[in-house]
Amino acid sequence: MIELASAQEKVLLAVQQASPVVLPIQEAYGLVLAENIVSREEVPHFANSAVDGFAVRAQDVANTPATLRVVDEIAAGGIPNVAVGPGEASRIMTGAPMPNGADAVVMVEDSTEDTTRHEVVLHASVQTGQAVRPRGDDVHIGDVVFRVGDVLHPAAVGVLASINVYRVSVTPRLRVAVLSTGDELVDDGTPLALGQIRESNRTMLMGLVTQAGCEAVDYGIVRDNEQALEETLRTAASECDAIVTSGGVSMGAYDVVKALLGRIAHMTWMQIAIKPAKPFAFGMLDAPRESAPNRQVPIFGLPGNPVSSLVSFELLARPALRKMMGKTPALRAPLLAVADSSLPRKTDGKVHFQRVVAKSHSDGHIHVAPVSQQGSHQLAASALANAVAVLPDGNGVAAGGEVRVLLLSDLVEEA
Repeated sequence: MIELASAQEKVLLAVQQASPVVLPIQEAYGLVLAENIVSREEVPHFANSAVDGFAVRAQDVANTPATLRVVDEIAAGGIPNVAVGPGEASRIMTGAPMPNGADAVVMVEDSTEDTTRHEVVLHASVQTGQAVRPRGDDVHIGDVVFRVGDVLHPAAVGVLASINVYRVSVTPRLRVAVLSTGDELVDDGTPLALGQIRESNRTMLMGLVTQAGCEAVDYGIVRDNEQALEETLRTAASECDAIVTSGGVSMGAYDVVKALLGRIAHMTWMQIAIKPAKPFAFGMLDAPRESAPNRQVPIFGLPGNPVSSLVSFELLARPALRKMMGKTPALRAPLLAVADSSLPRKTDGKVHFQRVVAKSHSDGHIHVAPVSQQGSHQLAASALANAVAVLPDGNGVAAGGEVRVLLLSDLVEEA
């Protein structure tokens, strides 16, 4: 057996970041920038009001109440018609351009307006610049607003639009082929015959691949037939950037996946010192020459037991896919949590990953409790787990003890 860290290192060293592509910003959500973004515009482009109110000269409201003559009304998107002079004010809406002569805004809540006399009584003094957003207050020309390696979250894409950047160079979203193998699998809704099981791994992995930020491509169930499997894998290699398979990577006599991949791909077969997810296969399959010269597609061979497949994806496939898309860190960072109940285990030379439910408590700590069943085939019992507890070889963790956890979700509910 090999240590998990060594297996992760082998996989991460073998995969490379994808070459950048130029995309419209609407297609770049969640992707990693491959270029620095330097603004050629200022935001805001003009000084504008931060509130609904009256644009004034601050010196005219130094003593309140102050009665001023209303000379104009400026809506957002409008243009000031007249300058504000001594003893004058312009009614102004949030986001509207500041008129010449005015240097502050009094909120409408601090005013009493007489529209028939075109006058307003202002009840609050303001300082010069109060409630005014200056030109370039957010972004100046020449500012580096984003750098290589930054992830384009929705707010970042909004900033790009605000500075007139509508196409960007990014590391592309991967297309990942997902398939399950085995004569025993059924997904057509028909009654089960003896020996058959409902397909679940592929369905789960499609979601995990999507959650990792990739485009999951469903290649269905492939029967235990080398010719059919080879055709499917070669098609997937021509159409996708990576392949995730489930089943057929252990030591069984009928593991067609292992036999075929050993013949057509450059594979490494691993027995990793972890529980669950001990068997794992990783390698490279040459893509057809017509798709791209010398292109190799990574294959992640996950075990067939559903929980093992989930854990194997999280620990080995997901980090590699993240690296290929330029996302750092590739590996999930462990967090410290409090075990609300004991997390026992037996000494066996492996690191155990127990599925737990993690919640944030009012004491400022994350607390975890194990799910009811920990068998590698018991996916239903693990379905609500949002983290795994990392238990080094030994006797486990007592209730109230500190334990390292890997969150499987970006969100942790409050208790």
